[in-house]
Amino acid sequence: MAATKMQGRGPSKGNIELFSPTYFAACGLGGIISCGPTHTSVTPLDLVKCRRQVDPNIYTSNLSAWRSIFAKEGLRGVFFGWAPTAVGYSFQGAGKYGFYEIFKYYYGEKLFPNANKTVVYLGASASAEFLADIALCPFEAVKVRMQTTLPPYANSLREGWGKVTAKEGLGGLYKGLYPLWGRQIPYTMVKFATFETTVDQIYKTLGKPKESYNALQQTGVSFLGGYIAGIGCAVISHPADVMVSKLNADRQPGESGGKAMSRIYGNIGFKGLWNGLPVRIAMIGTLTAFQWLIYDSFKVSLGFPTTGGH
Repeated sequence: MAATKMQGRGPSKGNIELFSPTYFAACGLGGIISCGPTHTSVTPLDLVKCRRQVDPNIYTSNLSAWRSIFAKEGLRGVFFGWAPTAVGYSFQGAGKYGFYEIFKYYYGEKLFPNANKTVVYLGASASAEFLADIALCPFEAVKVRMQTTLPPYANSLREGWGKVTAKEGLGGLYKGLYPLWGRQIPYTMVKFATFETTVDQIYKTLGKPKESYNALQQTGVSFLGGYIAGIGCAVISHPADVMVSKLNADRQPGESGGKAMSRIYGNIGFKGLWNGLPVRIAMIGTLTAFQWLIYDSFKVSLGFPTTGGH
């Protein structure tokens, strides 16, 4: 089994020492920049996806959905739910990328230096996402309620947050945490492990080490690797994504998570868990590609090496 091998601790091409607290904080900032704006930009896709997951018959197609929403509510309606998306996924991006870099370094370099690289990637990404989702969950809960109820449960993040906490307390913001972990942890494990493996394979196929390519070429590899990883992410996490939407929209007061999931599955069946998959593949593939492009471009701007291909 291949062992992990990382660059030793020392200065980067910029002024920040690699694998120092400042380096990891910078990676967290890169996660905010890569995740917050990209997730917010695909709010129109996410809005229609969530509504079709909850009610497959609500629209005949994505285009008809956007036409209908725009005709009634204008551009604001098409981007409905952008605020909890922007805030929630900015927090999640900081945790996802920042903690991934921390765990990858400590698992691969300090704790298990002879471990298989893929095992390190999987463990680091799962650990990072576990923490990142604790920050994301309240905003995801508000977003899903806003987007999947007609008329809307709330018209803003502030209103939605206030209504949930007034009726259910802070626990109401976390009632979807377990299915969110079920969706996001496998998603992130695939996202990071597939990306790292794909980038390694791309450089092997090209026949030259990563360092022989310029920054633009390296970030191009990051974009391609990210798109390939994104397709896998969408497929493996989609059933849990549907269940998160259903739970936040249709869980009864006092109903346990297990009972609610059993009831929902009884209503929609196995086929219903795959509602909206083509839209999600397009959304997540593009999203993941641009996230890796932005993240690695940010790292390059600070003098850090791009991710993968070591």
